[in-house]
Amino acid sequence: MRLLESLGVPSWVAPVTAVVAVVALAALLVLIGRQRRQVRRVEQALALSRELRNRYDALQSVTREGVLVQSLSSQVLDISERAADILRVDPAQTVGRSVGDLPVVMINERGMAMNPTAVLSVGTRPGDTPLVVGVTVPGMASAPVRLVQVAGRVVPHGDGDAPAVLTTLVDVTGRHEVENALSRSEKQFRVAMENAPIGMALVDLNWQIIEANSAFAELLGTHVRALSGYPMADLSAPEDRDTEQGHIHRLLVGEDHRFSLEKRYRRADGHLVWVVLDVGLVRDDDGSPDHFVVQVRDTTESKLKAEMLTHRAMHDPLTGLANRTLLQEVLQTVLEQPGAAGRVAVLACDLDGFKQINDRHGHAAGDEVLVHVAGVLRAASNRRGTVARLGGDEFVVVVQDENAAKAVFEVAAAVHAGLREPVRIARRRLTVAASVGIATLDPDVPDEGGAPALLAAADAALYRAKAGGRSRTEVYDPSMAVASPTGMLRELADAVENDELVVHYQPIVDLADVRVVGYEALVRWQHPRRGLLLPGTFLGYAQEAGILGALGALVATRAVELLARSGADGPWVSVNVSADQLGDGQFATTLLSELSRHRVTAGRLVVELTESSLVASSTRIRHELTQLSAAGVPVLLDDFGTGVSPLSYLRDLPVSGVKLDMSFTAGIPTDPTAGRVARALGALARELAMVTIAEGIEHTEQSRFLQANGWRYGQGWLYGGAQPLP
Repeated sequence: MRLLESLGVPSWVAPVTAVVAVVALAALLVLIGRQRRQVRRVEQALALSRELRNRYDALQSVTREGVLVQSLSSQVLDISERAADILRVDPAQTVGRSVGDLPVVMINERGMAMNPTAVLSVGTRPGDTPLVVGVTVPGMASAPVRLVQVAGRVVPHGDGDAPAVLTTLVDVTGRHEVENALSRSEKQFRVAMENAPIGMALVDLNWQIIEANSAFAELLGTHVRALSGYPMADLSAPEDRDTEQGHIHRLLVGEDHRFSLEKRYRRADGHLVWVVLDVGLVRDDDGSPDHFVVQVRDTTESKLKAEMLTHRAMHDPLTGLANRTLLQEVLQTVLEQPGAAGRVAVLACDLDGFKQINDRHGHAAGDEVLVHVAGVLRAASNRRGTVARLGGDEFVVVVQDENAAKAVFEVAAAVHAGLREPVRIARRRLTVAASVGIATLDPDVPDEGGAPALLAAADAALYRAKAGGRSRTEVYDPSMAVASPTGMLRELADAVENDELVVHYQPIVDLADVRVVGYEALVRWQHPRRGLLLPGTFLGYAQEAGILGALGALVATRAVELLARSGADGPWVSVNVSADQLGDGQFATTLLSELSRHRVTAGRLVVELTESSLVASSTRIRHELTQLSAAGVPVLLDDFGTGVSPLSYLRDLPVSGVKLDMSFTAGIPTDPTAGRVARALGALARELAMVTIAEGIEHTEQSRFLQANGWRYGQGWLYGGAQPLP
């Protein structure tokens, strides 16, 4: 202050100056504070901008959409990485350029080029919709086309304060391919369904038809439109509906994935058709049921064929009656029912003199007689039972009635009455008669053997009727002694020991001059009460009892004894041998020992084998056959043409000759097929230099045909039946 005064400065200046300095300093500090706040706001704005940009970039990195921002004058203001990738451009070289100058080639669905400026502005005008275009690489015609969906809109303040165009780009190539694939699949399914040869339908969860094809409509005899909304259950036969609903329930609860069911559908005309219904359940992505896919195959024809085959397997082709198999099934079923005693009876019927009809008038006339007799039996039974033909002229009627004993006698009387009327065959009138045997299910007929025992009882009564003068009816009684299969086995075992089994011999002739050249040895049972029984009556029991080998050895021994008595120049004798006999390893040794002991030339005894017995031929069987053949015993193959592989037998076994099965002989000359088979088999045997014998010759036409076609020898009723020889 003194200094200021010494300098002549007024004293008030100093305070003023100080005040000014303080004010200036304060103002400076305020300015600096403002500047710092402004810098902080700018930094915050920049940080927010960077954060928003980062968020924007992060969003673009995960989104399927690309973003292009352009000014209203089409200058690119910004482009996301995804948009640049979709358009196949470099982002750094794109911003600031005009959209029209971008190296982008866009084409429409017809392959024509499009203006990128117009395309990328789509959607900015009212009414514009997103557009799908193709984007490809310029100058590369082979480059794959990328399908892009373009949509745009005008946003305010997109270019500073000015509006801009925000365009989104989505690569829809994959989606488009999927949609095309789905569309193709849908078309293929529709075409396949409509043109499928089997019925197809889509069915809702209420089991109502959503859609069906023409094949399904044709199967049901209606139109496709009529099936829409129709309940599937109403198509079924009423008795099939519960089974169908059970399968559907298991599908819905997940127990099954599909099911197949044979059932019946009712057509529009009321007729039933057999179908196989295949049903699969279609589920949603979450596993919940959505609808059913149904396929329906018409199996009516195959079902009828199967039923026809079953019928043929169970019925006689000539008369249409039940055969032996069906008869035994029916009889066994009836016997197993409660209270069967007194309500079941069996009638066995055999024609008298039927062989003479065949011999005199031919097999065609015999067949007509059998058909006539079948009609008489049907009428006589009057639906009170089952009528069967067992073969030849053997018939059986199973009678079912509350009073079977009375009913079976009425049937028997009606049979005799019906046969009194002569049969008209062409211009002839033939008289036919029958013997009848009756057995009822009562205490006199043991039921332990079931159906076979009752049939055997009726058969025993039939033999009694034949032995008593024929054309009559006999009723089974205990004196006929056919109690059961067990009793039959005991009787047969006793018969072997009591020498009740005898051998008869059927002649074999040279067809050229009808000279007897040999015999076939055939076993018979001279039953003390039932008379002479044929092999079919007891051979099955012999096999069951295990005495078939002993039976065969007995026949062979008797044949060797006959040869020893007849002298060295006598005819040969053939014996039938089964695989069971050959399999025991002793037959060949025993037979050769008997020939040696009786000093009989080995070539005079012939062994006959059936093809059926050789189906499972073992090494031991082949060894025994070779042993016999090496010793000079000829081996013939019997029933030739009926087995599974005759050619392999002729090649692998030491066979010297063949015997034509009588089933082929019976068809000559009326059956062309039988004739061709006989001719072919004869040619085959001659080519192999084998002996040829034809069985079952019953008239001269057969003999002439067989001789003309290479069969040298023959046997049958034309030349005589089996008889005992001294």
